[in-house]
Amino acid sequence: MYLWIKALHLVAVVTWFAALFYLPRLYVYHAMARDRGESQAIEYFKTMERKLYRGIMTPSMIAVLVFGGGLLALNPGWLSQGWMHAKLTLVAALVAYHHVCLIYLKQFADGRCSRSHRYFRIFNELPVLALLAIVLLAVLKPF
Repeated sequence: MYLWIKALHLVAVVTWFAALFYLPRLYVYHAMARDRGESQAIEYFKTMERKLYRGIMTPSMIAVLVFGGGLLALNPGWLSQGWMHAKLTLVAALVAYHHVCLIYLKQFADGRCSRSHRYFRIFNELPVLALLAIVLLAVLKPF
């Protein structure tokens, strides 16, 4: 059972991160289209962003949390280890990032987002740093 849960957790992690990488990239292009006044492109981005967030990103996040919780239930000793505390802190930060993506999605949908494409290029890199740290913590278990 453990290996099935672990495999499903990893698939969910890959899917969630793909969406965490792609949605802010769509925001970059959306902001650029907004600045150029490309109304047809803007409508296209609104649709893509909504479908990605609701259809892939959120279900993937839920699966990560459910299967990760299952792994913790099977290995409760991990909760006493420092590397797991650090990893869970990063996961909590990613959940917050996920919800900030929703705030921007709603702002773009309402035509209220004034952030620049340069801002979203930087915003887009934050999950990369979290992924690197989480993988290193999970594999190396340094403390």
